[in-house]
Amino acid sequence: MTSELMSLTWVVALSTVMWVPYVLNTIMVRGLIDAVGYPDNPKPLAPWAARMKKAHYNAVENLVIFAALVLMLNAVGVSNGTTVLACNVFFWARLVHLVVYTFGIPWLRTLSFFASWLCIVALIVQLI
Repeated sequence: MTSELMSLTWVVALSTVMWVPYVLNTIMVRGLIDAVGYPDNPKPLAPWAARMKKAHYNAVENLVIFAALVLMLNAVGVSNGTTVLACNVFFWARLVHLVVYTFGIPWLRTLSFFASWLCIVALIVQLI
């Protein structure tokens, strides 16, 4: 497995478990019946859980692009220092994004998102 595919595996694994804390908060706040149902007036999540849910949505949106790029790189056989670095940094930037978004740290949230976006741009450049 290439380093890029391993990074994709880690990004997928991170995205796979991101929902657990905010779903547990949903159950604690709303109760199991409302958590699995469609209440008319649901109780709001804890602020950290609402932010984590938004971070998860953002991660999934970016995972689609990242995964497509990594799979295209793999298909055409492009693997170099830039692609390896971009994929590694993407994972860490997304992890930082999750943590700082959850804790409500605005500047670091934006910087970590921007870092992950730059990684995507770097991968695109390697394909072109």
